[in-house]
Amino acid sequence: MPAVLARRARRSVPLGLVLALLLTACSAGPSTPPAPSASSSPASSAPADTPTAVPSTGGKGRPVQPVPDVRPAGFADPPPGRGLARYAEQQINWQPCVRDLVCASVLVPLDYDDPDGTAITLALAKRPATGKDRLGSLFINPGGPGGPGRNYVAYFEAEGLERYDVVGWDPRGVGGSTPVQCYGSTDLDRFLSVDVSPDDATEERALLAETYAFGQSCLAQSGELLQHVSTEETVRDLDVLRGLVGDEQLHYFGASYGTKIGALYAELFPARVGRLVLDGAVNISGQEVSQLEGFERALGHFAEWAANRTGDEKSLGATQAAVLAEVRRVLDGLDANPLPGANGRVLSQQQGVQGVVDALYSRDDWSVLADAIATASGGDGTKLLALADAGNFRSADGTYGQINYSFPAVRCLDSRDVSVAKAQREAERVKKKAPVLGPLAGADLVCPLWSVAPAPKEPKITGEGAAPILVLGTTGDPATPYENAVGMASQLESGLLVTLEGEGHTAYDQSDCVSGIVRAYLVQGTTPDDGVRCQS
Repeated sequence: MPAVLARRARRSVPLGLVLALLLTACSAGPSTPPAPSASSSPASSAPADTPTAVPSTGGKGRPVQPVPDVRPAGFADPPPGRGLARYAEQQINWQPCVRDLVCASVLVPLDYDDPDGTAITLALAKRPATGKDRLGSLFINPGGPGGPGRNYVAYFEAEGLERYDVVGWDPRGVGGSTPVQCYGSTDLDRFLSVDVSPDDATEERALLAETYAFGQSCLAQSGELLQHVSTEETVRDLDVLRGLVGDEQLHYFGASYGTKIGALYAELFPARVGRLVLDGAVNISGQEVSQLEGFERALGHFAEWAANRTGDEKSLGATQAAVLAEVRRVLDGLDANPLPGANGRVLSQQQGVQGVVDALYSRDDWSVLADAIATASGGDGTKLLALADAGNFRSADGTYGQINYSFPAVRCLDSRDVSVAKAQREAERVKKKAPVLGPLAGADLVCPLWSVAPAPKEPKITGEGAAPILVLGTTGDPATPYENAVGMASQLESGLLVTLEGEGHTAYDQSDCVSGIVRAYLVQGTTPDDGVRCQS
């Protein structure tokens, strides 16, 4: 389990490395967007028993366990009828919920291979179109995986898109839809503080046991749901939703991990692709720039900025190298000597790395990060711990956002990772390319130790036959490195690359140039030249 959790779903604290340097992050946005509802773990829970040793698999696979017979909230009987058609005949009953939004819920099959079996619930929110000549629905997803799409509707930048109903949904396993559940806040506090870069065999055994125990808690509370939260199933849900709102083609905006949903939709349903915008692309092409390398790159940009500040700001060093050395010194020191924070809490090394990573999502947070590091250098971990809490979706009352559970559940079902040894070898490789964060982030052990097997392998994504698809990439994106966007635009047969030269995660709401291109495409169908570049 790496030590940083890149999963912010547009700074709704969000979105979307630590439960994961897990896969793809999320997008960045306002710090306190309104939300139709919130979902978090219990404020307290009895501490779990001391984690037991990981069952031996002989190094040949995950420690898969029997699926318990539990029914998470949102399991239901299917609608009347037979087969998948029974779901297409539902009527969406929109009701006022928050401000100018309306909300609803619908049913989809838990298992698309068994559409007459158990159903699960999807929760939706919509900002109805106000412009003349309505264009249909624009579905939006903030990333994660595990970001709540209903919340996204409340703060998505929809100016100029008033001819669309803007619709967000909590994907299966997420938030107000049938949610993945794991253990509560007490255990999560412990889990998110564990040393993920062990120094000896005892610490390594503890890390393996804690990581395995976390997955076991998810299986115990989520049961069969844990086998059915893959991206491919979410894409099939999205096609059901497209039909239920009456659209013949899908119009879609996906940020960060949301780009994978859109790209896979184009692969599975190319003839139904309308206008797709994919911002902050994830890696579908197999290129070798890891997420951690993206954060290391952004940390270098931050260090250069910090070294060149003038005025009364606290100095972290006069050169980029000096600033990086100070960041490393502070984070290294947390291993043996966690720092005191507010309310009797302490800042662990894992949380310190998470705090640094969280602030790298947006250039606007660099001054906050500089102050937090300087304060920690003076012996006070309060500000860096606050940044870690934001990245971990921890509220002041000690509750956690449900994304802490949905994020690994979706990611690990999609992942083919089954080997602890391979994860450890990959961590050693990344250390060489991320010399500050790499040694502290640890190996990504969550998926190799997950309690259910991977979903069937996804097809290669080319979107053959799909209409033009816009792929947006930011050159300094920390969470989804720019190379991902280049690779996705190239691999999608109809992909068109739009580049923002700048810092921060995702491009759409950072640049009038980019947002103008997106609006012209979504509203008029105007496609830009492939490779067009904008400035931040």
